[in-house]
Amino acid sequence: QVQLVESGGGLVQAGGSLRLSCAASGRTFSPYTMGWFRQAPGKGREFVGSMKWNGDTSTANSVKGRFTVSRDNGKNTVSLQLNSLKPEDTAVYYCAYGWGTYDYWGQGTQVTVSS
Repeated sequence: QVQLVESGGGLVQAGGSLRLSCAASGRTFSPYTMGWFRQAPGKGREFVGSMKWNGDTSTANSVKGRFTVSRDNGKNTVSLQLNSLKPEDTAVYYCAYGWGTYDYWGQGTQVTVSS
């Protein structure tokens, strides 16, 4: 089993930045993927970005150039840097972990962007 804890969410004005972190603990076997998703009220969950155990990263086209996925603290923590935030980025951001499917999910952290 894997436990995931997100942190770093908050309220920020449009154009501002936030850095989210996801710390994984438990039986974190390789190869794995750690992903970031977001969900706004009344909308489905949307893929944002991911980091594989070997360092490969991916980001959604909707956030390319603004959001960056990186690996911190060895291989147990993945961060999501959110720059040039827009009101439409407002959502609960979730961290996920798995080995082909995302089997484990964090509780989410709220990001609110005001205009």
